[in-house]
Amino acid sequence: MNDTAHALSTARTLWDLVSRRADLTPDRPVLLQEDRVLSFGELRERAERVAAGLYDMGVRPGTVVAWQLPTRIETALLSFALARLGAVQTPVIPFYRDREVGFALRESKAEYFAVPGVWRGFDHGEMARRLGAKGIFEAYDSLPEGNPAVLPPPPAEGTDVRWIYWTSGTTSAPKGVLHTDRSLIAGGSCLAHALCLSADDVGSMAFPYAHIAGPDYTVMLLLYGFPAVMFEQFALPDALAEYRRHGVTVAGGSTAFYSMFLTEQRKRPGTPVIPSLRLLAGGGAPKPPELYHAVVREMGVRLTHGYGMTEVPMITMGAPDDTAENLATTEGRPPQGMEIRIVDGEVRLRGEAVCRGYLDPSQTAEAFDEEGFLRTGDLGQLTDSGHLVLTGRLKDVIIRKGENISAQEIEDLLHRHPGVGDVAVIGLPDAERGELVCAVVEQTDGAEELALGEVTSFLRAEGLSTHKLPERLEVVDALPRGETLRKVLKYKLRERFSGS
Repeated sequence: MNDTAHALSTARTLWDLVSRRADLTPDRPVLLQEDRVLSFGELRERAERVAAGLYDMGVRPGTVVAWQLPTRIETALLSFALARLGAVQTPVIPFYRDREVGFALRESKAEYFAVPGVWRGFDHGEMARRLGAKGIFEAYDSLPEGNPAVLPPPPAEGTDVRWIYWTSGTTSAPKGVLHTDRSLIAGGSCLAHALCLSADDVGSMAFPYAHIAGPDYTVMLLLYGFPAVMFEQFALPDALAEYRRHGVTVAGGSTAFYSMFLTEQRKRPGTPVIPSLRLLAGGGAPKPPELYHAVVREMGVRLTHGYGMTEVPMITMGAPDDTAENLATTEGRPPQGMEIRIVDGEVRLRGEAVCRGYLDPSQTAEAFDEEGFLRTGDLGQLTDSGHLVLTGRLKDVIIRKGENISAQEIEDLLHRHPGVGDVAVIGLPDAERGELVCAVVEQTDGAEELALGEVTSFLRAEGLSTHKLPERLEVVDALPRGETLRKVLKYKLRERFSGS
């Protein structure tokens, strides 16, 4: 991290960070979207006017404001306006519907709710009214504005809870995760430090801004003073024109994004799919080593992968100057200030980037150990060089005849098979064995359909122990994925195949 970025990382609040960056480089762009450009100076100026408009509506320091908005310049302006006021904001992923949105509104006790109106054919305003939301207002292409002279002083400290994020809640109700400005700045600083970026880079946001990655990434832009292209709707190959037009140098999001870029590259071997691109980076899901090698070999770019979660937006990150072995097989190293402890195989965390807990105090008590370390539920180990290797989830361990089997180990091996595009290994109930190992495969285009015998023979040749071999194979057209970072939803596969 350069000296300027290091000095900015000491900002007490997000608004303090915005102001410092605006003073340094007011005319440099920060957000790019189609033909629109927002500079750092305009970000501060316009966010203050929006803050004044919200103040005129009745929003005050500590007021809880929920927003469910797509990845747009207006969304960033609204979020920073709320940060300027010291309001408590609770972002909601725009793909969520009545169940998740209603839960978030009730649990957060939101007094205002910003929606995009009709977006991608769905009427968010109607849903908000159906759910009995308070203070509904649209914030898609226009925002409330007022005279900043009416505003109270900005928040002086960044240690109060001002953010409520929501876990996915795939098998139960979502959890409200409590963050402060300082925890978000710490997470973004970790990302910025690891990637070694500069003011000459151009980033990209192809994920929902309402995801925890939104502030994580924006903090990095503010620290280093470079812009990012925002994608309201991301799909390849349609989005490639915008990447090329703006000269994006850093792209990514998660493992699924790497695969999508690689698929496009394979349509034109030898011709860079994005000529300016030099780095793919992301996290949020396991990265098969073979995918790393394929991206580097075929796209001619670096790939750095990290480890984060809603509770801790950035835990570790691969660095561009790491060895190929570490970049392929680990999640990188933690930054200074992030403590990692392995307890009975589980990764536990303590540091400024860790959330303050959950809205439900009982969930907080359960999640932290007696020394204040967050129990992640992830299994892993630290190498001698301090790199973190994740080996699975506590809830993703298959117990077959009393033996623990890591689903991720089998998945990583199957990713080496030329006929496997993606794979999820799950445990299914079995009266004799407790659980049986089932591999659910999404095949590559044009590949002959796999059979179980071929899969087990391949895994034997790769050195997998006999007791870990799958006893069942399912081939599907597409694995079910979440709408945010496109993680595979294993619970849906268990529901689908448990009774068949």
